[in-house]
Amino acid sequence: MAESFWQRRIRGPVIQLLKQGLTPEKLALTIALGIVLGTIPVLGSTSITCAAVAAILGLNQAAIQGVNYLVYPLQIAFLIPFLRLGSMLFGDNGFRLGLEEIQTMAQSGVLNAIATLWNATLHGIAAWVLIAIPVAAILYFALRPILKLAAQRQHPT
Repeated sequence: MAESFWQRRIRGPVIQLLKQGLTPEKLALTIALGIVLGTIPVLGSTSITCAAVAAILGLNQAAIQGVNYLVYPLQIAFLIPFLRLGSMLFGDNGFRLGLEEIQTMAQSGVLNAIATLWNATLHGIAAWVLIAIPVAAILYFALRPILKLAAQRQHPT
């Protein structure tokens, strides 16, 4: 019987990390932070950010990067909403660019795009922080008991 995507790419690696001795608490934190950091509204920043946070907190680098790569579609999906929410929070005229316009701007000149989008990006990061902190906490506390149970099933006492 062929393994599903879920078994092959998510469940299997998580079980392997638990078998290698990664605690459920550390793994829950790694997954929660990988998800949240993977959605920062700054394209190209997540790998470095995840690596730095994992190094500082002593988390598994491969696991946090794997989660980061899995949530890349969420980063793209949430980019414009975070920029627009940030714009609303700071009382800007309103961020009206779409993803296609941002991509065209970046392709025509990255430095020009950065300069043009600087304030919108900072405001988007502020909006992301407001949402990321509670989401990370919710994910951590939701994943911890699930991973403890999975660990107990792998190493019954």
